[in-house]
Amino acid sequence: MITDLRPESTLSGSMDLEALGELGSKLPGFELTHLPSVHAKVYVADFKMAIITSGNLTEPGLCRNVEYGVALGDDLLVRQIRSDLEGYASLGARVSSQDVVALSAEMRDLKTLFQEAERSVRAQARRAFREKLASTHIQLLRHRARGRTTHAIFSDTIKFLLSKGPLRTEELHPLVQLLHPDLCDDSVDRIIDGVHFGKRWKHYVRNAQQYLKRHGEIQFDGTQWHLASAV
Repeated sequence: MITDLRPESTLSGSMDLEALGELGSKLPGFELTHLPSVHAKVYVADFKMAIITSGNLTEPGLCRNVEYGVALGDDLLVRQIRSDLEGYASLGARVSSQDVVALSAEMRDLKTLFQEAERSVRAQARRAFREKLASTHIQLLRHRARGRTTHAIFSDTIKFLLSKGPLRTEELHPLVQLLHPDLCDDSVDRIIDGVHFGKRWKHYVRNAQQYLKRHGEIQFDGTQWHLASAV
């Protein structure tokens, strides 16, 4: 399963971590991947069928709401959809069932503080909520960083995006940011000797581009970047 585990989803009620933990305990081989900004509702059964739908994996989404979806049984289409999702999963962070349980406890504390902050105008409650929210975000970033560098994540993302077709730099960077909003913070500038040189994450992406170019994995034709194997 690929999903966005950000704390705000739990607070709004659109994410139930305890349910994910229970799902993991009941399904052998269950794997959970955290990837910020994921919003697609896609269900794939082996290589036989894929369903693309507006319905969330919830009781209302599956049983009560008026939703709309398409079931695909064409082998080539199903394989392409599965490949796309596996590609997305490779860009995210694997979260174990034990980690889900720990995150659930964090979220319960966060929800309690959130409710206290809503009921009270006391600065202390609001400050405690903000601190807990920040620490929960840091926990998720630790999962993202476990065993992988930012350079490796950006390099894999560039190759994944270029596998869909050539892109100009000004097209590539927004797509990287869309997939990794937590790593591409526009509020963080790269500053050298007091001089601002633009967004720090863009420098990391450019470094990854140049690294892949030097190693012959991607090519630049003067206008667009291409995956070397597709040229």
